Amino acid sequence: QAVMTPTDTDRLTSAVTGRLAADAQRVTQWLEAWFARQDAAADRLAEAMSHGVLNGGKRLRASLVLSAARLATAHASASDAKAQGQPKGQPEAIAAAVEMLHAYSLIHDDLPAMDDAELRRGLPAAHIAFDEATAILAGDALQTAAFEISASADTHPNAETRCQLVSCLAKASGLAGMAGGQMLDLQAEKTRFSLEQTTQMQAMKTGALIRAATVMGGIAGGASETMISALADYADAIGLAFQLADDLLDYQAESTELGKPAGRDAEAGKASYVHFYGVEGTREKAEALVEVAAKALAPFANDAEPLLELAQFSINRTH
Repeated sequence: QAVMTPTDTDRLTSAVTGRLAADAQRVTQWLEAWFARQDAAADRLAEAMSHGVLNGGKRLRASLVLSAARLATAHASASDAKAQGQPKGQPEAIAAAVEMLHAYSLIHDDLPAMDDAELRRGLPAAHIAFDEATAILAGDALQTAAFEISASADTHPNAETRCQLVSCLAKASGLAGMAGGQMLDLQAEKTRFSLEQTTQMQAMKTGALIRAATVMGGIAGGASETMISALADYADAIGLAFQLADDLLDYQAESTELGKPAGRDAEAGKASYVHFYGVEGTREKAEALVEVAAKALAPFANDAEPLLELAQFSINRTH
């Protein structure tokens, strides 16, 4: 892979941030409409949920859903009867469900019993803006809303496909996914994790939802089994690359850039790839993983370019 020049990086950043912004707007509008339709008595809970999921952010996972769905739709051919014949889902709804689940995890991660963080995306964390009990309930409600949306006939007309979406999201968020990964992350504060243990933890805590978002987008777009497998391999590579970049940012960046307290993981003694690889080694490992992601999607040629650019952007971001 050729080394990216500053001009290349600027061009990539412009292209991807424009696409991310467009995808984020679509999903944010969907979320705003969803909240507007709710007629629940617990207004304060709805407000806290909204604070947690409508507080900006790159919407990287949402864009992975939409980009994978676009790839599946663009690459479907007359020879792929299964992909052509599948009814298509509503990718924005699936992206919104993923964002809700992600927001729930962030609200709970920020709690005093977890990471004890005061900021999230440059704003007060939910337990600061409201209170700890409300933040817990907001996370709970966002999680259940994510499954409600994934199971809705409005999201996808095919019941079997909806079951696939729900199952994919559940596996990414439970014992073998985010919740289990967060538990390991807490244990890593007290026990020195090996590189293998750290990789397993990050695959569960961060990588699982990135994989789910990408695969769910493919499912929504009617992707073939071959494409779903390729999307999963791509997502596994960028999920780890994303975490490597996160560790670099936590090590090097200021809180004003990150939108959350910088250096918190190091202070807590948590496992970090910078500890194992060093700064340059961590960056090189992330770049190698982007190459792995590119190889996974090579069969889909130019149709996969937006996903490849997203992979490259994930390791060149500043927050």
